[in-house]
Amino acid sequence: MNQNPIIHVEDLAIGYDDNTIMKNLTFDVQKGDIFIIMGGSGCGKSTLLRTLTGLIPPQNGQIYIQGVEMGEATNSQRLEIMKHMGILYQSGALFSSMTLGENVALPLQQYTKYTQNKIRDIVAFKLALVGLAGFENYYPSEISGGMRKRAGLARALALDPEIVYFDEPSAGLDPISSKNLDDLILQINKSLGTTIIVVTHELPSLFAIGKNSIFLDKTIQTISAKGNPKELLKNPPNKQVYEFLTRGASHEKRTK
Repeated sequence: MNQNPIIHVEDLAIGYDDNTIMKNLTFDVQKGDIFIIMGGSGCGKSTLLRTLTGLIPPQNGQIYIQGVEMGEATNSQRLEIMKHMGILYQSGALFSSMTLGENVALPLQQYTKYTQNKIRDIVAFKLALVGLAGFENYYPSEISGGMRKRAGLARALALDPEIVYFDEPSAGLDPISSKNLDDLILQINKSLGTTIIVVTHELPSLFAIGKNSIFLDKTIQTISAKGNPKELLKNPPNKQVYEFLTRGASHEKRTK
């Protein structure tokens, strides 16, 4: 096991104002992981993701990203780390008034000194990488929901991030589009070595792509299981994990 995880979380508490949703969260994400944050609805999965990405502050504890404790980082350190992170939101979060090419180009224009020709080449490459070659001049309203997710992923990959966060990537997708997105996540992880963190309660997806995971248990407000989802299915450590993952096994059988 790598002794220097790309992300180390220690005794983390998350929530909003005085409302604590999860506490005593301690876990590691290794470089090259596809790491699943799973649990039932309302357990705090998306809140944890927002805390990891710096969108909301932790209530307690530490988050180390590439060895830097984010609470103690300078603004320049934090910005440099965040430049090496990408996020795919549930809806894709594309700017509707901009073409797909303009959406993908935006982070390159803001955070690099590349020429317009270089940016155009990178945009074409990133869109091709997610199966959208030739769609540079399309607007988000002109493509399907699955294509918008892939375009959002192309934008998340624009700066060649070492870590990419996915917030419920399968939400709103039909089963075929969801499987195609899972396949794309596996491809990016394998070909680019990108560390991927996925928030999901979609059981077929987490079994298909997950290498490691944590289970957020809202009954005890903390992590009640860690490990490969398939291994947790074979040897569930508690009733909550068993009920969550056996529904997934039944679903997989019905959909094969």
